[in-house]
Amino acid sequence: MTQDIGAFDTRRTLRRVIGLFSSYRPQIWLTVAGVTCSAALGLLPPLFLKVIVNQGILPRNMSVVTRYSAYTILAVLAGMGVTMLYNYVSIQVGQKIMRDLRRKLFAHLQAMPLRFFTETRTGEIQSRISSDVGGVQGVVSDTATTVLSHTAIVLSTVGAMLALDWRLTLFSMGTLPLFALIAAKVGRIGRTIKRDAQEQTALLTAATQEMLSVSGILLTKTTGRQGLTLEKFDRENDALTTLLIKQSLLTRYFYDRIGVILSLTPILVYWMAGYLMIGHGAREISLGGIVAFTALQSRLFFPLAALLNIQVQLTSTLALFDRIFEYLDLKPEIADAPEIANGAAQPIVGAVEFDGVTFRYKAGQEKPTLADVSFSAQPGQLIALVGHSGAGKSTMTYLLARLYDVSSGAVRIDGADVRNIPLASLGASIGFVTQETFLLHDTIRENLRFGDPDATDEQIAEAAKAAAIHDHILTLPDRYETIVGERGYKLSGGEKQRIAIARAILKNPRILVLDEATSELDTHSEQAIHAALTPLMRGRTTIAIAHRLSTILAADQILVMDSGRIVERGTHDTLLAAGGRYAKLFAAQYENGAAAAR
Repeated sequence: MTQDIGAFDTRRTLRRVIGLFSSYRPQIWLTVAGVTCSAALGLLPPLFLKVIVNQGILPRNMSVVTRYSAYTILAVLAGMGVTMLYNYVSIQVGQKIMRDLRRKLFAHLQAMPLRFFTETRTGEIQSRISSDVGGVQGVVSDTATTVLSHTAIVLSTVGAMLALDWRLTLFSMGTLPLFALIAAKVGRIGRTIKRDAQEQTALLTAATQEMLSVSGILLTKTTGRQGLTLEKFDRENDALTTLLIKQSLLTRYFYDRIGVILSLTPILVYWMAGYLMIGHGAREISLGGIVAFTALQSRLFFPLAALLNIQVQLTSTLALFDRIFEYLDLKPEIADAPEIANGAAQPIVGAVEFDGVTFRYKAGQEKPTLADVSFSAQPGQLIALVGHSGAGKSTMTYLLARLYDVSSGAVRIDGADVRNIPLASLGASIGFVTQETFLLHDTIRENLRFGDPDATDEQIAEAAKAAAIHDHILTLPDRYETIVGERGYKLSGGEKQRIAIARAILKNPRILVLDEATSELDTHSEQAIHAALTPLMRGRTTIAIAHRLSTILAADQILVMDSGRIVERGTHDTLLAAGGRYAKLFAAQYENGAAAAR
């Protein structure tokens, strides 16, 4: 949503932008010293020019002309050397600040809760990291140095012009208020257009990411809706084009008017000098002084125009900083309590307890997703969650890993509320194998190593053997170096799940969550996987979500869920004997031939 320009806190944003430079004070002071030296050296050529004209050319003294021409060349070369030095330092500082900003934004987004990612389009997030951060790179890398150098040039040049003739200086400076008014107006309009353009870029990026992903292309091709997706792309693309045209026209408007002013000012100064010398007999104005003054004036106009343009660019770019800071200001809903934030990771045994847990995904949700759920599990036990889709089974595992926090009640591990356990400990101690397996666009080896970055090749092979995927990997041309493609699309569903199981085996978690972990496997592979999981589950707490009831017959406790509540609990035999909902589900699977087919 586009914000009104009045909603921006420009001063606060500027303070935060300046704060990005705080870690590089020594380099900044070195840059300031270099800028000051370069500006001082830049004053010498026009002043030498006055001497060349008045004391060399007019009296026909060639030695003065030669000597001061040499001085001018030396001053120009020295200024160039100093400029190259401070530019090198400033470029390093700018790029390192960009690196820090990208890392800070990425790390902050990683800390955001799952809710943020389920409610925000992936393309929007990518746009903030790539497009928005890339858009401010020029400001961070170049603008700070440019502002310093041009400001130093303007101030030093105005001082030298005042020393030559204060009347000509005041006359030539009379156009500055007009410059400022034009720049301020253009800057205000540009900031709004810039923000709108970036938001539209985010929408286009999101649409492109959705439609050109593997899943999007499969949907488009299998439904024959290429025309429909192209129409959607055209709408977003046309809207962005309109905004970019406005942005370009605004820049052209600024340069056209500034160009007219810069072209007229020297003529007016010449007229003023003639008026003072001819009309009022001002003898203190010499020919060399006029030449030096106009040289200083020409030296002044370029940095002055650049400063005004920077003001326009900076005002527009603040819209990008606003978008970046908007994300950085988001408060993670799920975070370590202050008293444990810097504590060491706690060892976890794996005893799990849900105590009267009620949960709503949104505060205004009338019917809770989970309602008064209570159960406990000890290390070595297998707890199975059974029920129709939407009954709340996966939500329970999300609360266990603290991807969300309970609305009321408590989830405990080893007797401690998960809200009082460091997130790092939870992440290290809970392993997930889900029905929808996510694999990185990388090699099989690196995908497996995600479970344990320190795993040796031998350990990786052993985990793959345990997950019944090793032999298949060896049949691939590149074996463990095979690239699996985006989200693992080069592999079948069963192969992806077996790699995910091998990854969990490598992680060796204290609590194992199996969310339909064998749903994509045939009967033979499923039996092999269960054989591999049996030793892995020994001594660990395992929570298995199962639609295929034949996979949880040996569970220590089966929880039957319905509408967020536990409606039955017990072992397979006791639940069958009770003749309730579980017994009906189990009978229905066999009657439909589902269990036999698998």
